Amino acid sequence: MATPSILLPGEDIPPELLPIPANSSLPLRLGPGLQHIPPSTITPIVTGQLCSDPKRNAIWVESNGGRYIPVANDLVIATMHHSSLDGYNCSITPHTSFAQLPLLAFEGASKKTRPILLPGALVYARISLANKHMDPELECVSSSTGKADGLGELKGGMVFDVSLGMARRLMMPKPRESGGIAILEELAERIPFEIAVGRNGRVWIDSRGIKSTLCIGKATQVTDREGLDITEQIKLVKKLVRQL
Repeated sequence: MATPSILLPGEDIPPELLPIPANSSLPLRLGPGLQHIPPSTITPIVTGQLCSDPKRNAIWVESNGGRYIPVANDLVIATMHHSSLDGYNCSITPHTSFAQLPLLAFEGASKKTRPILLPGALVYARISLANKHMDPELECVSSSTGKADGLGELKGGMVFDVSLGMARRLMMPKPRESGGIAILEELAERIPFEIAVGRNGRVWIDSRGIKSTLCIGKATQVTDREGLDITEQIKLVKKLVRQL
């Protein structure tokens, strides 16, 4: 991953800043923070670092600011607010309308075996519908396999807030190589834990105890807030683990 430049909204991106693809047959993929203006202009819509991945021929703007806007297929951590006859009304962020989670949008759910969520319950869900004219819809089951695939109610643990940019990097297939994030990999070598990361900037962590859960959450937030590089992340992990 390269971070060649800081961009401002509305600036034209010169061709020399575009990635040189490892495979010339791959089309250029635009990620978050960029807009295509036909025929060939690419311009940022947020302020941030211009990042690229030549292997995927992808380019995007990494920005820690801004509000989360629901996007179809995004994984999010939502809080159940209240129920209705046909589902649950869940909060994704404080500034967006409630997302609808149907009662049957769970693995093996039926009218008799549907899950019971209480107000305040956390769910790890996929956004199945996102439209500016409608409330978002969630699902806790894969539409292709019918399996939960890790989605559903999150029991126990704690939730920590991170920036949208940090959430995106944590969710990369190889966060160390692609996003410069080694904090979770280093912690996993020392502390057993479970984690779920939402694109809405929420991270759920459940470890063997409160102290270790707080340690992992603090390490993640400090890395995000202070922009630590990999060497600094390793030092932070060693320091926090010694305090347990």
